[in-house]
Amino acid sequence: MKLNSISILNYKNIGEATLTFSPKVNCLIGNNGMGKTNILDAIYYLSFCKSSTGQTDASVITHGADFMMLQGKYTRHDADEDVSMGMQRGKRKTVRRGGKEYKRLSQHIGLLPLVMVSPADWDLIRGAGEERRKLMDMIISQGDKEYLAAVIAYTKAVEQRNAIIKKEFRDPLLYETVEHQMATTATYIHAARKRWIEAFEPIFMRYYNAIAGDGECVRMLYKSHLNEGSMLEHLNATRERDFIIGYTTRGVHRDDIELLLGEHSMRKTGSQGQCKTYTIALRLAQFEFLKEHTALTPILLLDDIFDKLDASRVESIIEVVSDERFGQIFITDTNRTHLDEIVRRVSGDFAMFGVENGVCSLINRSNQ
Repeated sequence: MKLNSISILNYKNIGEATLTFSPKVNCLIGNNGMGKTNILDAIYYLSFCKSSTGQTDASVITHGADFMMLQGKYTRHDADEDVSMGMQRGKRKTVRRGGKEYKRLSQHIGLLPLVMVSPADWDLIRGAGEERRKLMDMIISQGDKEYLAAVIAYTKAVEQRNAIIKKEFRDPLLYETVEHQMATTATYIHAARKRWIEAFEPIFMRYYNAIAGDGECVRMLYKSHLNEGSMLEHLNATRERDFIIGYTTRGVHRDDIELLLGEHSMRKTGSQGQCKTYTIALRLAQFEFLKEHTALTPILLLDDIFDKLDASRVESIIEVVSDERFGQIFITDTNRTHLDEIVRRVSGDFAMFGVENGVCSLINRSNQ
């Protein structure tokens, strides 16, 4: 899959831009705060209908503007795809494929598979379990529509159960329907996450070793209440406790992944370089997993990936991402040396853009 061009209007600090991309390597160079990451974020928004930074929809509209508009022209399965998103301040966003508006945004997820590596990935290690659940949900849902539907239904059921608890209702019949919905969807979610971990961990370990060498052992452990009993068993066992606390304390909404370096938590023992290597390996493994399970080569966004890494790891990453398996790549850096080295190794089509104060201009292109 390829993004051939993008048109941006009033997105963050990008007032207006129309960019035509290389099908292979696209480099964006500029100082920090100039808008490089915002270009990548606009591409991300076209895939996931939201910002990669977690910002609200209203906050991505350029300050002082009344609306924003994004349009991407893609090649997908050798066919043209036109996706556009627009939003007026104070109103809901609209997402269109081929000019036809989606009834539900969830219908769009998975159409344009994409993986982004960014400094925010630090939260995968340092953040709460919610960050790692988001990782699982993002990856699995792009290749499994039923999984996404189950997550949405389960989340609504948990909210309903919590509302009943807060009203201090104790009649078991009030809980029967909502807990049945929770149990059915939780079983599907748990099984899908377990299968994903089993398939994903070996890919992740291979990428980590490719960057860090074979001297470090990394692992991923799936932690879930459903590893030890069914959803209904946990709900029945904790009902009184939930009444006292005021919310549902067990279920797949509390799942987590334990990220290990050797026998110890990466969060507690990993250096900055090891943690960054860990997150980059997670994202590259995400890329390979999606490529295998969606029958499409995802777009790969690499935002400021070389910071806090020693020369050896930088060299290894350049070697890994220069491999032809990665298809179309977008990469940002303040140091042109790294970008020139990737372009040299790929020795194919590339485009290099400069970004300054929200203005993006073509510096060089291989076929020009």
